[in-house]
Amino acid sequence: MKKRQSFNIYSISSAAYLILFFLTTVCAKGQEDKKTVSAPKVITEPLFGNDFGRVEIIDQRLKGAIFYLVSGHGGPDPGAMGKIGSNILCEDEYAYDVTLRFGRELLRHGAKVYFIVRDPHDGIRNDLYLRSSKDEVCYPDLEIPLNQVQRLKQRVDAINTLYRNEGNSGYRRCIELHVDARDTKKNIDIFFYYHQGSKNGERLASIIRNSIERKYQLKQPGRGYNGEVSTRNLYMLEKTIPTALFIELGNINHARDQQRLIYENNRQALANWMCEGVMEDFQNFR
Repeated sequence: MKKRQSFNIYSISSAAYLILFFLTTVCAKGQEDKKTVSAPKVITEPLFGNDFGRVEIIDQRLKGAIFYLVSGHGGPDPGAMGKIGSNILCEDEYAYDVTLRFGRELLRHGAKVYFIVRDPHDGIRNDLYLRSSKDEVCYPDLEIPLNQVQRLKQRVDAINTLYRNEGNSGYRRCIELHVDARDTKKNIDIFFYYHQGSKNGERLASIIRNSIERKYQLKQPGRGYNGEVSTRNLYMLEKTIPTALFIELGNINHARDQQRLIYENNRQALANWMCEGVMEDFQNFR
């Protein structure tokens, strides 16, 4: 006669309990992970245009910092003008594109950014030759005057009003981007002006300058870099309340400098390198 197989009810119950405990623990861990791993913060900035308007905040390295970014000229004044073949290069368009890219990088690291010169239509562009327009406005949406003194005063008033509304403590910087116009044979590196006596302005200029030099040494060994830092009595540097810095991106008439401007990857590199310098300055400030 065959022996009847016996079952250990206790053993089966224990095994079932262990399986149930394991599944419960895994599910609970999954729920916990869902709570702790949140989606990255995303903001939208219409000024960047459809392709770049969605901005993912990647870290908070610039949390608490506020920037007032100004691209030179604009509205009725295109600024310096260069030429490649039949294509006209206007200072205000290229300075504006780099300014938008620069501001976007600052935002990605948690900064607060005000764009003082604003174009409701352009956005960040990847074109070689940026179409010239005259529809730029001054923050928040003021028509830009042709008269230079009135134009600069309008920008200073906008910056100083924003500054006062934000409070006068913390890291506040005004950065203005331009493109110079010199003889076609004059190749120049990115250079910087700050207001005489401004230690913060001098430090910011020097740190960004050195950041760019390191990048050139890495990307183009042997190229060299001769960007200078100096003082200059400019209206914007003198009249703005926050520490101000004036940056010239190149000579719009020189063939080599033009390459720095017309290629979108070069414009983006400028924005990235300036942002890295700003982050270093911000860390020193704190």
